[in-house]
Amino acid sequence: MTVVYAWLRRHRVIVDSMMAGILGLISLGSLDPRSLNAVLIVLLMIVPIAFRRRAPVAAFVIAVIAGAWQVLGLGGVVSTGGVAAGRSGPLPSDIALLVLLYTVAAYRPRRYSIAALLTCIGGSLVAVLVWLPTPGSIDLAQRLFVAGFLFGGISLACWILGDSMRYRRGYYAALEEKAARLEAERHAEAKIAAAAERARIARELHDVVAHHVSVMTVQADGAGYVLRSDPDRAATALAAVSATGRQALTELRRLLGVLRSDGEQAALAPVPGLGELRELLDQARGAGLEVSYTLTGTPRELPEGAELAAYRVVQESLTNTRKHAGLAATAAVTLEYQPDGLIVQVTDNGMTPPSSEPGGHGLAGMRERVAMYGGTVTAGRLPGGGFRVRAWLPCRKTGDRGSAPAGRVTTQPAGQATQPAGPATQPAGPAEETVEAAAAATP
Repeated sequence: MTVVYAWLRRHRVIVDSMMAGILGLISLGSLDPRSLNAVLIVLLMIVPIAFRRRAPVAAFVIAVIAGAWQVLGLGGVVSTGGVAAGRSGPLPSDIALLVLLYTVAAYRPRRYSIAALLTCIGGSLVAVLVWLPTPGSIDLAQRLFVAGFLFGGISLACWILGDSMRYRRGYYAALEEKAARLEAERHAEAKIAAAAERARIARELHDVVAHHVSVMTVQADGAGYVLRSDPDRAATALAAVSATGRQALTELRRLLGVLRSDGEQAALAPVPGLGELRELLDQARGAGLEVSYTLTGTPRELPEGAELAAYRVVQESLTNTRKHAGLAATAAVTLEYQPDGLIVQVTDNGMTPPSSEPGGHGLAGMRERVAMYGGTVTAGRLPGGGFRVRAWLPCRKTGDRGSAPAGRVTTQPAGQATQPAGPATQPAGPAEETVEAAAAATP
């Protein structure tokens, strides 16, 4: 049955032509063969049915003209039972007007279908007045009753069916349009999500690769420098290169695991956070950078993503210090827990050339990460030399970690003085240049 219905929908012209042919054969069989005009009237009524879906209004107008021709008695002498002699009477082809009225109501706006309905009702009144016997046998009131409730009622029923079909078709079309729009929106949202995920992965890759490769480069250079004079120190440096490389590979596998398409489970690794900050500082010290660490306030719990953002701020800042601050530079890392948030600050005493411009995306990545959790990042040169990165992240006032003591904790690398290194902890003066991630600063 579905196949038959699909075929009928694909070949509507053939279906309509068959209906017109059947109606034409019935109508022509009741005509006087000598009345050529009557044959023309029948043809003008039934032929428009074949193209009623393509041009409903035009087909209806042609049929109305043929019907008017028939009612006015210009079709020749076609006497039928009960019709006055010398005038043409109703024919089976008159059903074409009802079919075309339904078509106009189903396929055209209501302003066209209402006009067609009024035309059919008016034509019915005129036909009844002309075709029924003289007023001597049937009075005018009876004629109007027959025209209004018989012919007019049939016309109204056809119009209601057609208008209901138009409304139903419009309703289904609106549903299909809505479904298509929702599908397009889903595709757009998927693309936006994919772009955001790619940006996130790009930031992670930048942080991981830039940090670990810089550490490996420093260690490899040091190993090459003391390879002949101090083989033990060279071996230690090479071991540090190997360990750093393995750590980088572990983080890269974790990041790239989301790109797998074969359904395999990627190797899981803990997301770095403030709990791993001391390991990061030890790694930087092992690469030859003197780093001090200061913790003030009572540590509180942060969301995992916020802790990762704070960790990446410190990591990227130390990477930039190794790249741009010089060999003799020292760095100071400070975590300050305030009542409403956490301040992460990294300063160094390196001498960055004033003409240097950022060439990477480190500061931009910091700003994007911290902004995702409602924080801010400022970065700029210090008046006495050096550079400072300062990030603020909001955190809850409850839920203390308990693993770190309250108060102030200060750690220094072995063999260093207990006070922070020179300009690295110098407070920012009024002349400090504060820039956002995209401003001119050390990347």
